[in-house]
Amino acid sequence: MSMTSTSNNAAHAHDGAGSEFLAFTLGSEEYGIDILKVQEIRGYEAVTRIANAPEFIKGVINLRGIIIPVVDMRIKFNLGTPVYDQFTVVIILNISGRIMGMVVDSVSDVTTLSPDQVKPAPEMGTAFNSDYLIGLGTIDERMLILVDIDKLMSSGEMGLIEKIAA
Repeated sequence: MSMTSTSNNAAHAHDGAGSEFLAFTLGSEEYGIDILKVQEIRGYEAVTRIANAPEFIKGVINLRGIIIPVVDMRIKFNLGTPVYDQFTVVIILNISGRIMGMVVDSVSDVTTLSPDQVKPAPEMGTAFNSDYLIGLGTIDERMLILVDIDKLMSSGEMGLIEKIAA
């Protein structure tokens, strides 16, 4: 899938030398989030279910004495039936001081994108509402859908996480 964009003013959100993104996969797409929001990456482990929580909130885990909610992005965005195997990982995020986990299919690498490698996200059929996208990062033939994880995790629908974690 190749997409070309004629706009060069895309990276106004990130000026300067470039930003580092953690690349991860959900289904057939590869996404990136700001590495500064990532606290650690863990293998998937059993979670404690919470009664009456939406299905995409898998439950909570005890992370060194802190109870943190875990969201399964594959369920949240209807990306097929999630499979939990040795590649499944939980990305532990620190969003404005709130710790939470995000289940993804796999994590590939950390990539530095310069501002000219970030293009505006076109209106296209990604799982994520374009409000939550920073843009598309392009590295050679590879394309990362860059997610504004702060915005996504603080959105109204994710507000339920705060109630659960409380």
